Amino acid sequence: MAISDWPVEERPREKLLLRGPDALSDAELLAIFLRTGVSGKSAVDLARDLLTHFGGLRPLLQADQKAFCDARGLGMAKYAQLRAVLEMGRRHLAATLQRGDAITSPVATRTFLAARLRDYPFEVFACLFLDNRHRVLAFEELFRGTIDGASVHPREVVRRVLHHNAAAVILAHNHPSGVAEPSRADEAITRRLQEALGLVDVRVLDHVIVADETLSFAERGLI
Repeated sequence: MAISDWPVEERPREKLLLRGPDALSDAELLAIFLRTGVSGKSAVDLARDLLTHFGGLRPLLQADQKAFCDARGLGMAKYAQLRAVLEMGRRHLAATLQRGDAITSPVATRTFLAARLRDYPFEVFACLFLDNRHRVLAFEELFRGTIDGASVHPREVVRRVLHHNAAAVILAHNHPSGVAEPSRADEAITRRLQEALGLVDVRVLDHVIVADETLSFAERGLI
């Protein structure tokens, strides 16, 4: 049965408009993105097949160009459309932490950091530089590593802090494994950075680990 033959309140687009996006399943959201199905399958049926094929929504969104385009019902135009949608989402989140904005919401900060770091297949260490009123000065990705580690050099972090004339920082890095639990190395480098930055009167407000979930050192009492 075509989606146009479904009851109005069950059609994904109409359901979204009536009840909001939170009311839709992953398949229904994906069906709106797809717009049309393929021969013998509605957009929702196709969406369910794709979610099964890729193993869920996140693996589908993270698929490389070849894997995405090779899947039935997708292709280069849909890939370009998806990349544009994801980039718009990242820019929307970035707009919540524009230069000069004060950090007042830990949730918004973690959401921003997750959007920037979660999808890397290797570790990335980054810093959010803040002034003495905790207003954003800059965000920088400082070090890149492998799937299970990145070398962090305190001297370079101090150099970038002085460059931005920052009074405080929020450290962040991702765990491609998907597990947010801090390692001993994570705790050790946090202490080293606190000591190094303390010498130039710069405070480390938090260290956020981005994985399937986010973990805050401050909330854990590790800072």
